[in-house]
Amino acid sequence: QVQLVESGGGLVQPGGSLRLSCTASGFRLDDYHIGWFRQAPGKEREGDSCIARKGGLTSYADSVKGRFTISGDNGDNTGYLQMNSLNPEDTAVYYCAVTSIFWACSLEEGAYSDWGQGTQVTVSS
Repeated sequence: QVQLVESGGGLVQPGGSLRLSCTASGFRLDDYHIGWFRQAPGKEREGDSCIARKGGLTSYADSVKGRFTISGDNGDNTGYLQMNSLNPEDTAVYYCAVTSIFWACSLEEGAYSDWGQGTQVTVSS
């Protein structure tokens, strides 16, 4: 059974950092492209970052470039999203997702077939 579980969310002050984890079970995460998405209250889900399978090319939304770093499986079947310089606009539920189609990862929600349940990130003083 394919399953993705996010963790690492929480409350952080502006300027702070969090590292989100995306743990996979039932399949080899390294064989898939990984995407991280966010959904803020009242807004549509949007892609933040993605990494191609086997630690390949990465892509970032302009809003997170230079602040977020995505990494793939390092042998623990878990992917990570390091988030630095967080601001209140980053408050959202964050989801990881995987896909095996296409030759590169995508920031488009429709490209992904399997999703985690999400983890809440709140940036507030």
